[in-house]
Amino acid sequence: MAALLYLRRRGAAAALAGVAPRPQWLATAARRGALGSGDDGGDTGERGKSPWLQLPPFAPLDAAAAAAARAISRGGGGGGDGEQGATAIKWVRRCCPDLPTSLVQKLFRLRKVKRNVVTAEISSADASAEQHRLRRYVTYFCFKVSAKDQLMPGDILFLPVNLKESSVAEKTKKFDNRNEIDFLRGLEIYKDEAIIVVNKPPGMPVQGGVGIKNSIDVLASMFEENSSEAPRLVHRLDRDCSGILVLGRNQLSTSMLHAIFREKTADALADGTQHVLQRKYIALVIGTPRHPKGLLSAPLAKILLQDGKSERLTVRASSNAASVQDALTEYRVIESCPQVSYVLVLKEKRTIEVTAIKASAIGKGYTWLELFPRTGRKHQLRVHCAEVLGTPIVGDYKYGRQAHQKRMPLPLPRTIDDELLRKRKLPFGLLVGGGSIAEEQPQLHLHCKQMVLPDVSVALHRLQSSDVNPDFSDVEKLNFVAPLPLHMRLSWEILKSVKI
Repeated sequence: MAALLYLRRRGAAAALAGVAPRPQWLATAARRGALGSGDDGGDTGERGKSPWLQLPPFAPLDAAAAAAARAISRGGGGGGDGEQGATAIKWVRRCCPDLPTSLVQKLFRLRKVKRNVVTAEISSADASAEQHRLRRYVTYFCFKVSAKDQLMPGDILFLPVNLKESSVAEKTKKFDNRNEIDFLRGLEIYKDEAIIVVNKPPGMPVQGGVGIKNSIDVLASMFEENSSEAPRLVHRLDRDCSGILVLGRNQLSTSMLHAIFREKTADALADGTQHVLQRKYIALVIGTPRHPKGLLSAPLAKILLQDGKSERLTVRASSNAASVQDALTEYRVIESCPQVSYVLVLKEKRTIEVTAIKASAIGKGYTWLELFPRTGRKHQLRVHCAEVLGTPIVGDYKYGRQAHQKRMPLPLPRTIDDELLRKRKLPFGLLVGGGSIAEEQPQLHLHCKQMVLPDVSVALHRLQSSDVNPDFSDVEKLNFVAPLPLHMRLSWEILKSVKI
């Protein structure tokens, strides 16, 4: 165990210095085919040619950024040791930013990522004798690793070389369409040395998956002209959700932003407060909450469906189980629309006229909500609206299917601007127009309207230019606002017209 810790510390120090050492025992083990002879049987490549890509030994490179993020969140000075561990998937994403997230996830899912561990039996306490005896008694193992496995300093991961090369080749083919590049750059709201903020359109995936060819993660390099480093995702939005999405322009800014998002959730669970990171969503829901505002505290748990082929989140009464995550959402009613039902009037020649009438006992109506997620859990807003408030978001068929089966499209008023009704195709197979509550199957009405972030660029300058712990107490905040997508603007106008 002492030898194992020694080697890990040695590898971590080399990685922090920007060096990826290849010890003699590693080269020897590779020649013997040890990478494919671990406890799992492994794969073997061509004779004399390794089929594996070796990543640098793991080291907590974002320790300073994580410590700075905590200081920014608390309005004080820097310091601290930062993170000492990280998951395997985070280290792969850090070392291989050119790989799409969907491919990285697939590699772990297929158990194609491996980790090397060394052990040795050492009886001598002398350091030089220990190094000498390591060359004779070291045993080399390779284990398959899962995405959430924690790494120790000095751990080395291996990826299949052929998958990485084919992925890069496929990815670079997509970057020669000028219309697509101009479209993506037209989504930019803000850009500085550290971050890029975009207004993600509905229907565009943030990350790849089954049947997804284009996503923000894959296309991120289109936001840069002449940069060797592609922007990285900081957080996620659902495919059909729209609004503010933040990307880090380099590894250090991405690490700091990741830590800021983590601090937000930790602080909310600790004392219920929000500090430097604030987000506001706009949602149109079916029905009306009982109270005009409130704080929802409802833990979420994942359940598997169709023999594990699909999953969904649901509210759990207890948060004691390991698979249950605490989730906090603050909400406020913006405007409640009158409850509306519809009369189908049969006219001559069997045409049907749809008439909206006020009916207090029939129909649920609609409500515009402001949602403030204090924690950042998957599908948090959608589940809280559907299962806690009892008002599923319009267009959310996963968590509000029954409510959508009972609703009917609202009629279009004659005063609607023709621009709101015009439908047109966009790059990447996107469509603009349509999807309002005037249609039988509206799009998801959930939009990240506003986000407040600390000025990460200024914080990084202080972190890199100071030999002592810098002061982050006066770092200013950046406020970003994204306009509503077309289908939500159209629904707003429709609901204004049916008020009685």
